[in-house]
Amino acid sequence: MPTRVAADHIVGSIEAAARDFASQPPDRPVRLAKRTSNLFRHGTARNRARSGLDLGSFRGVFDVDPESRTARVGGLTTYEELVDALLPEGFVPLVVPQLRTITIGGAVTGLGIEASSFRNGLPHESVLEMRVLTGGADGRGEVVTARPDNEHAELFRAFPNSYGSLGYVLDLVIELEPTSPYVALRHVRFDDLDGLTDAIRLVMDTRVWEGQRVDFVDGVVFGAREAYLTLGHWSDRVEGQPSPSDYTGDRIYYRSLRERRSDVLTAHDYLWRWDTDWFWCSAAFGAQHPTIRRLWPKGKLRSDVYWKIVAFEQRHGVMAAIDARRGRLPRERVIQDVEIPLDRTAEFLTWFLHHVPIEPLWVCPIQLRRKDGASGSEPSGIRPPLDEPGDHGSPPWPLYPMQPGVPYVNVGFWSSVEIRPGARPGDVNRAIEAKVTELGGHKSLYSDAYYDEATFARLYGGAAIAAAKRRYDPRGRFPTLYQKAVQAR
Repeated sequence: MPTRVAADHIVGSIEAAARDFASQPPDRPVRLAKRTSNLFRHGTARNRARSGLDLGSFRGVFDVDPESRTARVGGLTTYEELVDALLPEGFVPLVVPQLRTITIGGAVTGLGIEASSFRNGLPHESVLEMRVLTGGADGRGEVVTARPDNEHAELFRAFPNSYGSLGYVLDLVIELEPTSPYVALRHVRFDDLDGLTDAIRLVMDTRVWEGQRVDFVDGVVFGAREAYLTLGHWSDRVEGQPSPSDYTGDRIYYRSLRERRSDVLTAHDYLWRWDTDWFWCSAAFGAQHPTIRRLWPKGKLRSDVYWKIVAFEQRHGVMAAIDARRGRLPRERVIQDVEIPLDRTAEFLTWFLHHVPIEPLWVCPIQLRRKDGASGSEPSGIRPPLDEPGDHGSPPWPLYPMQPGVPYVNVGFWSSVEIRPGARPGDVNRAIEAKVTELGGHKSLYSDAYYDEATFARLYGGAAIAAAKRRYDPRGRFPTLYQKAVQAR
């Protein structure tokens, strides 16, 4: 569990980080040394194997202010560590992404969403301040404190979705929300996709379903005629059953959506309900087979364990070689999260289910936090989110230009498809990218991307990141966003 550290320790760590940066070889891009990753780009495992910038001292919860509901935390702190430290004090971050080893710095420089995102937006929207290690004017590193209202507001706006191309977060001040011991759930079935999206719209507009407050909403599409919306609310008691359900062992959470209409989990188990089986992807490793599951150590039913298996395969290609000897077709990895405007979500789901042989799909409503700061859990005295585009002539977060006031649905799919004779590797991903763009959506950049450079710049704030790059990394100590996201460099 992260421990509280003294202010002088933080100052010393900042000075050490600046020295470490200055000592990095000047002829190679600066990279972050991390033990874990949740990226799925070709080349990710290779890049992680290299030594890099060690920011390991920026792990932990450094301070919590219960009155203002804020905390200062290290950028390398995983959400598992944050939850372990904050939940006993009755708080969690406003958005806790689904996988335990996602770091808060990674969620801010990348993207993270969860079932609270329909009211709390994206993780970077609850950041009040961040200290960032940038390249510096001389290329030897500079630490700056970025806030929405200071001289580094440009970096504050451009940093989300920059994926380490502008620097690395050392520590952040984030907003928190109060918790209850349990989360009560209802799984509502829909037999058509229009009905599913109509229900999403109602919940996003009202935060109520059949008279019950809704604090969390996500869902699973098993097919065009079978989809479930899971509606949850904080609860001080176990409702409707003798004890909370446990999906950390033999029972598998996503299957429960089909088996029961209501459920209760502890707050801790709800936050990690998807991590135990990596949503449903643990089936690829045999972990859902009853015999194998009984033998699999329960402490190893975790997303980071599965990711290590995938990374090993990515480096060595053992299964690919076995499949080739068996005469099986090669496979294209299709691992994406995309944000589709709610108005076009049913259209996208219909297209996807017809053209891409991957089921099930995860759906998670999301919208930027309202300009007045209302989120259902807004502490008094906290700044509202950034202004709407009309106030500044651009979206509030230019590198991932979702529009304020527009409801979106994140659609997640994580599998692979056969590469048919005559097809190119990446063709399915390219078709999905084109459809997402056609429908006015956006694709998260944690996995393989295939855009040409001009299209990429148009979709992902090319002018904004170029301006920030000139100011904060003029010597090019970090790879560009295009190099990282598309070229996997």
